[in-house]
Amino acid sequence: MVGTDGDAVAKPARQSLAREPGSPVEEYVELAAALGDAVEGDVRFDEYAQLLYATDGSIYQARPAGVVFPTDVHDVRAAVRVAAEHDTPILPRGAGSSLAGQAVGPGCVVLDCSRHMDAIREVDPDARTATVQPGVVLDDLDARLAEDGLKFAPDPASSNRSTVGGAIGNNSTGAHSVRYGITDAYAEAVTAVLADGTVLEAGEVVLDGEEWDRLVSGEGREAAIYRTVRALVEDNADEIEARYPDLKRRVSGYNLDRVIYENEDGERVINLAKLFVGAEGSLGVVVEATLGLVTVPEETALALYHFSDLVDAMKAVPEALEFDVSAVELMDEEVYRLAAASDGYNQYVEPIPEEAAASLLLEFDSELHEDFEAAVAETTAHFVAEGDAFDVLEAYDEAAQADIWALRKAAIPLLMSLEGDPKPYPFIEDATVPPADLAEYVGEFEAVLEAHDTSAAYFAHAGSGTLHIRPILNLKTDDDVQKMRSITEDVTDLVLEHHGAFSGEHGDGMARTEFNPKMYGPDLWAAFKEVKTAFDPEWLCHPGNVVYRDGPEDVGPDSARGVGADMREHLRYGAGYQSIEPQSTLDFADEGGFSHLVELCNGCGTCRQTGSNTMCPTYRASREEIQATRGRANLLRAAISGELPEDELTSERFQREVLDLCVGCKGCKSDCPTGVDLAKLKAEVKHRYHQEEGLTLRDRLFANVDRVSALGSALAPLSNWAQALPGADLVAERLLGVAPERSLPEFRRETLVDWFEARGSRVPEAEATDRVVLFPDTFTNYSYPEPGKAAVAVLEAAGVHVEVLEDDLAPSGRAAFSLGLLDVARERAETNVEALAPYVEDGWSVCFVEPSDAVMFQDEYGDLLSGDAVDAVGANAYGVCEYLATHRRLEDVDLDAPRESLAYHGHCNQKALNRDHHAALALREAGYDVDHLDTGCCGMAGSFGYEAEHYELSQAIGDILEGKIAESDAETVVAPGGSCRTQLGDRGERPPHPVEKLREALA
Repeated sequence: MVGTDGDAVAKPARQSLAREPGSPVEEYVELAAALGDAVEGDVRFDEYAQLLYATDGSIYQARPAGVVFPTDVHDVRAAVRVAAEHDTPILPRGAGSSLAGQAVGPGCVVLDCSRHMDAIREVDPDARTATVQPGVVLDDLDARLAEDGLKFAPDPASSNRSTVGGAIGNNSTGAHSVRYGITDAYAEAVTAVLADGTVLEAGEVVLDGEEWDRLVSGEGREAAIYRTVRALVEDNADEIEARYPDLKRRVSGYNLDRVIYENEDGERVINLAKLFVGAEGSLGVVVEATLGLVTVPEETALALYHFSDLVDAMKAVPEALEFDVSAVELMDEEVYRLAAASDGYNQYVEPIPEEAAASLLLEFDSELHEDFEAAVAETTAHFVAEGDAFDVLEAYDEAAQADIWALRKAAIPLLMSLEGDPKPYPFIEDATVPPADLAEYVGEFEAVLEAHDTSAAYFAHAGSGTLHIRPILNLKTDDDVQKMRSITEDVTDLVLEHHGAFSGEHGDGMARTEFNPKMYGPDLWAAFKEVKTAFDPEWLCHPGNVVYRDGPEDVGPDSARGVGADMREHLRYGAGYQSIEPQSTLDFADEGGFSHLVELCNGCGTCRQTGSNTMCPTYRASREEIQATRGRANLLRAAISGELPEDELTSERFQREVLDLCVGCKGCKSDCPTGVDLAKLKAEVKHRYHQEEGLTLRDRLFANVDRVSALGSALAPLSNWAQALPGADLVAERLLGVAPERSLPEFRRETLVDWFEARGSRVPEAEATDRVVLFPDTFTNYSYPEPGKAAVAVLEAAGVHVEVLEDDLAPSGRAAFSLGLLDVARERAETNVEALAPYVEDGWSVCFVEPSDAVMFQDEYGDLLSGDAVDAVGANAYGVCEYLATHRRLEDVDLDAPRESLAYHGHCNQKALNRDHHAALALREAGYDVDHLDTGCCGMAGSFGYEAEHYELSQAIGDILEGKIAESDAETVVAPGGSCRTQLGDRGERPPHPVEKLREALA
C-alpha cells in the first residue's frame, strides 16, 4: 500500500486474517490452479466463494467460476491472461452494491479489487486531482481529500462502501448531481488492463497532434481502438446528437457523446477514459484512475418541504431548480412509514408530519449563499406561502442535516424490508426524464402501474429528473416475472416519449442492457458492438452487459459468448425458487419466519461500511465477504433453498466459516436497513447443530460460566493463584481451547450480593421515589462488583429503593443464547420472568449493570418465551444508566460538577436497540464533557475473544476500537460492557463503567 506521499504504509491487520481457500469446484480445478500459480493474491474457486459473489444489490444471481483478489496491476494482468487462455470471461468488482446486476456474471472470473488495491496514490491540491486505485472506498477518499478542502463530487447513497472502481464502472452519481454532474465529468485519466493483458493508459489526446499520430500509426490493439472510436463518433455524429438525451444524468450505453470534446485550451481531444466510465467492466479492468475534484463548501443548510400530494411535489421540482440549490431530493410516505418501523431509522422520521405524502429536500451551500436563513426564507415563501407545500423542516447544524440525509440514503434498502414476498424491486427504478416533465411522467407511470395491478414507492433525485420508482411484485411467481417485463416495455416507451434515459444512475447490467437497442437505434447499437469488439475482440470482458450480440449471424466463428439479453434470466428469486422453513425454537413470527428473515438481505452491502455504526465488526477487521452480514445471509439462503446440500447448515465447515465468526453483536438488527438479525439466525442454527452433534467441554463451560464463577469466588483467593501458576494458560488452551494470551477474570470472595446483604438498603421503601431490583450479573457479582456498588449508590442518591436478589434468579442466559444453547437460555428466562414478574406487576423496575444482560431481557426473552409476563418484564428492564436517563432520576441529585472529559464507548447490544445513548446523556447531566464515540463491537463479545481460534480476529477488531479511542481528545475512556472493559484492560488500563463516574460526581 502506498500513501499519498509515496512512502510505504503498513497494511491493516486484516491481511493476516485471510481464510484458507476451499477446494475448487470440479469443473474449475485446472483454471483455479493456473491462477493460483500466476497471481500473488488469494484465489477462491470453491462453492462458498461462488455463492458469495453470485449476487449484488440487485434482483439477480449468477454463479461465477471463482474469485481472485489481485494485489496489484501485475496480478490483474496475470489473471486476465490466464482467464483468456482458458476462454473464461472476467468481471471486475468493487463492493457489489450495484442495483442492475452488473456486479455478477455467470461463469466469470471475478476480480475483487476492494481488498488490496485500495491505495490513494497521489493528491494534487493545486491541480485538484487525485490518483487512486479502484478499491478505494468513496467515503475514505473524501476523508483524505477533506484535509485539503476537496472532495470527489459524485456521492451515491452507498458511498460508505462503494469503491472508485465501481463508481467508474457504473458512472455513479448522487444527490448533488444538480450541482456537480456525474462521474464521467471527473474521470480525467484511467489505466486499464484489456482482455489480452495489454495495459492501456487513457487520457486526453489532441486529435491530429503528435501524440495522436504516434498512437494510431501502429498495428496493435491500442492503435485500432483509437482509430475505431474516432471513426464511430464522427460517422455517427447526427445520431449521437439525436439519440442521446440532454440530461444531467444518463448512464445507459457507451459514452460516445462524451469521448471527443473541446478541452479548456480550446483543443479538440479524444479521451478514452470517458468510455471506461459506465462501461461496467465490459471494455477492460480499470486499475488506476486520476479524478478531478471540487472544493468542499464550508457550510450547508437543508430545507425539507412537505406536500400532501405526490404530484404537487413533482410540480414543484422545476421551480426548485430556479433557485441556487445544490440538491433537490424526494421522499414519499412509504419511505417514512418503513423508517418509522425500523429500529435503526425511526428516530430520523420523528420530525416528519404524518400528513406528508411527499417531501422535497433542498440543500443550500456556502459557495452559493452567504445567508442561509435568507435563502431558505425565499424558498419557503415560494413553496409554503405561495405554493402547495404545507410545512417546512429547516436544518442548519450538521447533526440535524445528517439525520435527514441518513433517512434519504436509507430509502432503497428500507423499501426492501416490506413484509412478505412482494417487494418494490429495482428494474426500471432510475429512468430519467427532464425535470419539467416529472409531474406528467409520474401520472403516466401511475397509469402503467394501475394497468398492471400494482403500486410503487417514489423517492430520489428529483432535481435531475431521476425518480427511483419501484413497482411492487412477487418475483417468486411466473406471472409477476412476466409482469416485470411488460412494465419495463411500457415504461421505456414512456421514457422515450419524454426524450429521457432508461437509466440515470444505476446502469444497464442484466436489467436494462436488453433495452439499449430500443433507446439508441440500430446505427448506434451497431456502433456499440464495434466499440466492444475493438477493445475486446473475444468478448471476454463481462460479456452481455451494456451491449450484447444479437444472434448467430453477429457472432464470430469461435464463440457464442455474449449473445442475447433477457432481463428475466438469472433472477435471484424466480418462479422456480423454493426454500424450506425449518422448525425453529425461537419465535420468528415478527420477521415472517426464519427463511423470510434470511431473504430480507437484498445485497445492498451496508454491512461492508467501515467508518461508522456497529456492523459488521468481523468484516471491518478481515475485509472478507464471508464475514459480512451479507455474506452470511447469502450462504444461509443457499442452504435453505437447495443450492447447498441439505445437511450443509450443520456441517463443520458451515459452523466454522459462516457462523462461528459472527460475534453476535446484533449490530445488523439496527444497522442493516432491512433488519437482517444474524445474531438471532446464528443462535437458531447453532442450536440445531448442538442437537445433532452435541456439546464440547468448552461450550458447556462458557454456557455455565456462572457456576464456574461461583466456585471461583467461593475458593478465592486460591482460585486466582491457581490461574496465575506457570503453565496454567497452556493447560487451558490445550484442554479448553482458551487463548493463552488472555487474562482470565479474577474472583472476589465477597460477591456483590454478599456486600449488599451485609450493607442493606439505605432508602426505605416507603420514602422512595421508585423501587428497583438490581440484577446481579455473573461478571459484576463474582469478579468486578465495583460498578454494582456504584449503581446502588447512585440509585439511592436519586431516592430509589434498591434490592439485589439472588436466590430466586438464574443467570440471564446471555452466554447460553450466544452459543446456541436455546433450551438452557429458555429455562433461565422462565426462572427470571417468574421471579421478577410480581415485582414488575407491583411497579418495580429491573436494572442491569451489564448491558448485554439488559438486552437479553428486553429483546431475546421475547423470542424465547411468550405471554404478558415476559412482555412486562422486558418493558421494565433497563441498563442502569438507561434507567437514570429515561426516568430523569438525576435531576434532583446533588452533584459536584466534574471537570473531567470522557470518551464513551457504548455497548453493541444496546446500540442494536438504540439504547446506548442514555449513558452519555446521564454523564452529561452529571456535568461531564462526553465524547460519544462512533464505535462498533470491541471484539471480545463474551466468550468469542477467549477462544483460541478467534483470538487474532478479536484483537484485530479491538485495534479498530483503539483507533477510534485514539482519535478522541477526552481524558478517560468509559465503557459499560464487561467484555469491552476486559478487551481494553488487556491492552492497558481497564476503563471504568459509566455508573462509576456518576458515583464520583455525587456531592
